[in-house]
Amino acid sequence: MNQQDMTTKIETGEGFISALDQSGGSTPKALLGYGVTESEYSGDEEMFAKIHEMRTRVVTSPSFNGDKVIGAILFERTMDGDAGGMSVPELLKSRGVVPFLKVDKGLEDEADGVQMMKPMPDLDALLERGKAKGIFGTKMRSVINSASPSGIAAIVKQQFDVGKQIIAQGLMPIIEPEYNIKSADRAEGEAILRDEIAKQLDALPEGTKVMLKLSLPVEDNLYKSLVDHPNTARVVALSGGFSRTEACAHLAANEGMIASFSRALLQELRAQMDDAEFDASLSTAIEEIRCASAT
Repeated sequence: MNQQDMTTKIETGEGFISALDQSGGSTPKALLGYGVTESEYSGDEEMFAKIHEMRTRVVTSPSFNGDKVIGAILFERTMDGDAGGMSVPELLKSRGVVPFLKVDKGLEDEADGVQMMKPMPDLDALLERGKAKGIFGTKMRSVINSASPSGIAAIVKQQFDVGKQIIAQGLMPIIEPEYNIKSADRAEGEAILRDEIAKQLDALPEGTKVMLKLSLPVEDNLYKSLVDHPNTARVVALSGGFSRTEACAHLAANEGMIASFSRALLQELRAQMDDAEFDASLSTAIEEIRCASAT
């Protein structure tokens, strides 16, 4: 796929985006869910080797292809690794799946109801390396924990400021101000979030597009105006702690949003499965998420 092919697939393709970007802090939990305990590896290098084995098994599975999975978000080490005899981004593109790269460096401590992204002083160098490896776009996550108007405005501004830096490098940013689904005032805060995102989208130059990755809202179709905004390439939803069944039910009620699930995609996969069992389980998950994304 060339750049135009990837742009068209992301903006109009049927399917969803898989999130395979667990980083150092979340990797042990992801491995445990996969059936690999901490006693089976020692130190970061062995841990990352184990998670790479899992991701390789996913992306080389027969059911993981561009017919239903239009994109995949990678951790930096996964981008740098190989699978199926080629680099992971090139393998994905050969299967019709558009590769994205997680670029944030984690979260600051909570202040004013939000957790901002940590500084990314080496972002430009990482973006250049990603482009050289065939990466199409990026993803960066921050978290909203309460309905603080000033905190939400600050977190959205930071996301869009970094997004503009990414656009300047010729890549598509996925802007992800995740709203904590356990927040008691989530409905109020999501309305504030929608309006702050709309302000930032309105301020982008004509023809400039970003993607949005948002928690599934309390109010169905709350983000429909963002889906329809001319500066939005796609709005994708994170599962955010919901089970796959719950996440798919919520997603299906939100017109125009598609999934970008991680745990909800991988939750039933186990290292102990043989290849046939593994692909059957992954295929079932992919089809369920694709169906929920087709609304």
